[in-house]
Amino acid sequence: ACDVVAVREGEDPIIVELKDRLTLALVLQAVDRLTMSETVYLAFRAGRNHSATWRTKRKQVLSLLRRLGIGLLTVSSRGQVRAVLDPGAYRPRPNRKRKRRLLKEFAERVGDPETGGSATSKRLTAYRQDAIRCASALSDGEVLKLSLLKERTGVERAGNILRENHYGWFERVRVGHYTLSPRGMREITDWSGTLTELEERASDASATRTA
Repeated sequence: ACDVVAVREGEDPIIVELKDRLTLALVLQAVDRLTMSETVYLAFRAGRNHSATWRTKRKQVLSLLRRLGIGLLTVSSRGQVRAVLDPGAYRPRPNRKRKRRLLKEFAERVGDPETGGSATSKRLTAYRQDAIRCASALSDGEVLKLSLLKERTGVERAGNILRENHYGWFERVRVGHYTLSPRGMREITDWSGTLTELEERASDASATRTA
């Protein structure tokens, strides 16, 4: 049975599902009620000692409920009810900038180096792969001019990578000339081996497709 139902003649019933806290069970319950009505709210207590998820992830919660077409009511410790979100059809606004970044990363990254679901390991992004290529070219301790480094590695954004030095791998010896830092010397061995393996796999896969 629904926790609260209100009916106005000629309109869909309004359904409200109540819980003391915001939980996945409450959201799933509200989703189930969408089979009965398009006007469904979930409601829970909001305050210092209630619904930590709501306090810390308010933006994400609202985004999820909008996508589901579910409304939201919060109840204060004094019993005051606040309509935070009304139910309605969701019309997503495309984020072209994020789409471009996704496609750029997809085009530039070699292989599929990450285990699905992993959140703790360092990500081998296309940017890091280019940084590894630059570091590998400097791994013998040589000091290289930036233009020569770009020529050897084929990394067009080598200048930005060395100047930004996100991973602490590079040192500028003089204007336009770089070498590998002590940290870069320590870390590049493992990373370069991983990248070499990925490039070999990608090459083998490409040869198989064209055979």
